[in-house]
Amino acid sequence: MALLSGNLLAACPEARVTEVTALLAGGAGARVERVVSHGQASPPGFWYDQDEAEFVAVVAGRARLRIEGEADARQMAAGDWIVLPPHCRHRVDWTDPDQPTVWLAVFYRVARLEDEPQGHRDTDRKGSQRPSGV
Repeated sequence: MALLSGNLLAACPEARVTEVTALLAGGAGARVERVVSHGQASPPGFWYDQDEAEFVAVVAGRARLRIEGEADARQMAAGDWIVLPPHCRHRVDWTDPDQPTVWLAVFYRVARLEDEPQGHRDTDRKGSQRPSGV
């Protein structure tokens, strides 16, 4: 396999007309994509409903992500991330029309639901949860 590297913010394509997705890496049931949005949103009534889990982070820009069943859309800005389990229906309500929103998306297969990440936490050797950074 060849050594690959790059910068997620370099050479961002123009995305005012349509969102642009680039496959950065993939294999063995996982893929990594950079998505550049510039004012796009999911079409009315459309919901993503994927067989894969998805880790998604906003690298630059701002967006609103709606999760089915939640009262309010989640505000996302640079540095914010979320893990969407398989079949978690979601949609993009809004991306900033004044600047590109750059997303990093990692799609992966989950063998069992209990294998999914349970959020940002640290555990001690006995499995007790403790606050992060402690």
